[in-house]
Amino acid sequence: MLSDYKKLTLNSLTLYNIASRIMPYGVSSNYRYFEPYPLYLSRGKGSRVWDVDGNEYIDFNMAYGALGIGHSNPKLVKILKEKLENGTILGFEFADTLKLAKIIKSRFNVDMVRFSSTGTEATMHSIRIARAYTRKKKIIKFEGHYHGSHDQLLVNVSPEKNEVMKKSISSYGIPYDVVKNTLIAEWNNYESVEKLVKKEDVAAIIMEPIAMNMGLIKPDVSFLKGIFSLAKEYGFLIIFDEVKTGGKFYSGASGYYGLKPDLITLSKAIAGGLPLSVIAGKKEVMRVVGPNKTAHGGTFSANPLSVTASIVTLTQILTENSLYEAYKLNSMLSKGYQDFADDLDLDLTVSMWGTSGSIFFSKVLPKNYREFSEIDQRPWYKYFWLMLSNGIIPMADYDEQWTISTQHTKEDIMKHLEIAENILKKVKEEFKYR
Repeated sequence: MLSDYKKLTLNSLTLYNIASRIMPYGVSSNYRYFEPYPLYLSRGKGSRVWDVDGNEYIDFNMAYGALGIGHSNPKLVKILKEKLENGTILGFEFADTLKLAKIIKSRFNVDMVRFSSTGTEATMHSIRIARAYTRKKKIIKFEGHYHGSHDQLLVNVSPEKNEVMKKSISSYGIPYDVVKNTLIAEWNNYESVEKLVKKEDVAAIIMEPIAMNMGLIKPDVSFLKGIFSLAKEYGFLIIFDEVKTGGKFYSGASGYYGLKPDLITLSKAIAGGLPLSVIAGKKEVMRVVGPNKTAHGGTFSANPLSVTASIVTLTQILTENSLYEAYKLNSMLSKGYQDFADDLDLDLTVSMWGTSGSIFFSKVLPKNYREFSEIDQRPWYKYFWLMLSNGIIPMADYDEQWTISTQHTKEDIMKHLEIAENILKKVKEEFKYR
């Protein structure tokens, strides 16, 4: 299974052996490492990337969903080349930031906006703002949801099976005192939320409105609406972490479901791959931010290149029409996998939303992390390595999802499905499915 990968990626192995001596595991993010060694890429264009061995891949990972516009989108590249001559960072406020704030206000139905650089910063500040506004301490997060790598929310992100629904700190170096005010609920389980808010004085609930750290698990609509009713009754805020969902549907998950959370966070896709994030929400909540009030800052927040990139991305590239075209390709890919499951009599289910999707080697779609953690992942890894060795990056890992960019084509989808069909036959044969 790994032999083809090793033959094709000798230069990646060489780089890894050198890099791992001066960089832990040879990478700049833990999520880029996988056994036996990570893949090192050299460039990307359109729907494709090339590694240091010269291998070409059709990329469906798209930088973990950050590149809904595709690699090196020509519209963005042209404008950024021109903007580089005006400076990369100015120190004081960049004039065009107001223009971007108005675009986000209109598109995502928010009242006020603040900018940071990363999704981690945005979710970190959002819970600070929620606590400042409510004057309460407790934060509820859902098991299996990921909100960046800051200490307070790095809890029960991917616990082991025997640790499910126990408070499980997801990293060394985080004292329990830091997470004692972080409470854990189960996704799509209204009773687990109701029980906590009745017992605890909760400042806010933060969630991925579409869970995208365990494949792709959509919420029951009644579950979402129930949480909004509880918020009104018990006086806590609702934070939608739309770092992933914000660029996969025109107005994000909040627009898709017709809901207005108190705060939303955005990042990744809204700036076409440049570092920019957003904390936005209702005016009365956002007004707690300011000098001598609630802290928020960052030298690189709303830097000119990122602001320009976001304006171009949101107004010229991730338009309603282009997202709809990507959605149609996503539907084609999802249907192809479902057809394979039916034709091959294979235990495989498909979940899609917007421009993303995921497969589970399971008879039924999981509804929460507990069910997700019980799925046998061995078939997925065989599928992944064979896809990679045949020039397709299907996604980053079994708990991720694919993303269709505005630069993917029907031919890309057909090639993906052609290769996947043959590989799924091998998966079924090895694991004796059904």
